[in-house]
Amino acid sequence: MPTVTWIVAAAAVVVAGAALGRWAAVRRAQAFAAGMRAVTEAIARAAAAQRSEILRGAEIDGRSEARALGAAADTFCQVREAELEQRARRLGERGAEAEALAARLAEARGRLEAGEGRVAAQRAQGDGHRRDAEAVGKQARGALEAAAGETGAAIGDAIREGEIDDARLAAARVQRAAAELAHEGAAKPGKRLIGIATGRFAGHYLTERLLSVVPLGPLGPPDRHEALIGPDGANLRAVGEVAGVTLTLTERRDAVRLEGLDGVGREVARRTLARLGREPQLAADPAAAAGAARAIATALGGELAELGRRAFATLEIPPAHPDIVSLVGRLNYRTSYTQNQWKHAVEAAFLCGMMADELGLDAKLARRAALMHDIGKALTHELDGSHAVIGADYARRLGETEVVANAIGAHHTDEPFASPYAYLVAAADALSGARPGARRQTDDNYLSRIEDLERITRGFRGVAEAYAVQGGREVRVYVQEDRVDDVGAVDLSGAIAAKISAEMRFPGQIRVTVIRTIAAVEVAS
Repeated sequence: MPTVTWIVAAAAVVVAGAALGRWAAVRRAQAFAAGMRAVTEAIARAAAAQRSEILRGAEIDGRSEARALGAAADTFCQVREAELEQRARRLGERGAEAEALAARLAEARGRLEAGEGRVAAQRAQGDGHRRDAEAVGKQARGALEAAAGETGAAIGDAIREGEIDDARLAAARVQRAAAELAHEGAAKPGKRLIGIATGRFAGHYLTERLLSVVPLGPLGPPDRHEALIGPDGANLRAVGEVAGVTLTLTERRDAVRLEGLDGVGREVARRTLARLGREPQLAADPAAAAGAARAIATALGGELAELGRRAFATLEIPPAHPDIVSLVGRLNYRTSYTQNQWKHAVEAAFLCGMMADELGLDAKLARRAALMHDIGKALTHELDGSHAVIGADYARRLGETEVVANAIGAHHTDEPFASPYAYLVAAADALSGARPGARRQTDDNYLSRIEDLERITRGFRGVAEAYAVQGGREVRVYVQEDRVDDVGAVDLSGAIAAKISAEMRFPGQIRVTVIRTIAAVEVAS
């Protein structure tokens, strides 16, 4: 029994303990739930407070922005209202101006209409006066023509022709006076410079004439001539191809004629023929003859370069491009009216430098331009055109200054003169070519020039006779006084001079003198 009681008691204790545990757990759960409710309520209160703060800040910012936008809108409206008021004011002013202008325009239109009426009345009155004046004029003109015995048209033509003749004569006198004044003013210092230059220069005054025919006699005995020529002239053709000239036998087969514009080529051919005469083994083969010609051409090229360098050294000026130096040397085998062009170029350079020195210009630059002024003559057998233009273009392409190139191109007036050096080069060229002993012509050329002068001159209207005097340096023209007046004589001299310059080639100048004489003859009895 006690055991049962103890067991029951123990069970009751266990049940009591379990109930107490459940109650404690319930209490803890209730406490946790209460804590969570407190936290939740605190969070909710904080969120509500933060929400209220955010809403209040947003409301404040919105009100501030609204006030700023309102102020800007008010300002913009004020500005626009001011602009509109200003435009309305200007529009009113313009309207007033337009009304005033319309009033003035109406007033001016009224004055114009009134003036047109007065003009119409005056025009009608003037037409009446004009008709009256024409009638009076016709009466007066008829009376004058009756008194003079000539018509008015004839009198007007006579007066007009007289005035034209007087004007032409006066213009001719003025032109002649101006030309004489310019000649007197410019010729004296020019002659002084030329006299000084020619007086200071002492050069080589001998002339050279290149051979165009090479006799075969000095080249060996007659039995070698055929071998030298080669079969059917094969050696001559081989040498001619290398030298660039044509070699032909004369009719008597005792000489070789060298035909070609290239003086250097003719010299190569001449030297080659001399070598073939000295070395008969070369004449046995045309190829060997051609090789000898090429060797001689190469050696001659070196001589030409040395001649060019000697010219620059003699004039004490810096050397130019090697091609120009070679062209200067090639002038040694070019002549003009038998004047050696290498010596002519050096002489003209000295004269040009002396005249430049007298004028205070650069003497070395003047010498340089004058030395190169005829380099185009060394190329005229290869290129068409004036040697002055060819030389100027060559100088420009090879680096010479424009002053030098222009002096080369202008010394025969193919280009306009661009510097004082161009005038000096032209003067030095003419002076060197026209001095006594510089050039000579054959009798045939001299007689041909005289005949051409007289033929050209006699071809003009009113020329009675013409004579070439002073060795062709002047032509004197006698005109018919009843066909050529004083003004016509002046015009005729200029026309003859222009035609002579255009149709003839001659060194120096030719003076044209037109002579008009009036002979009045009466017999007393």
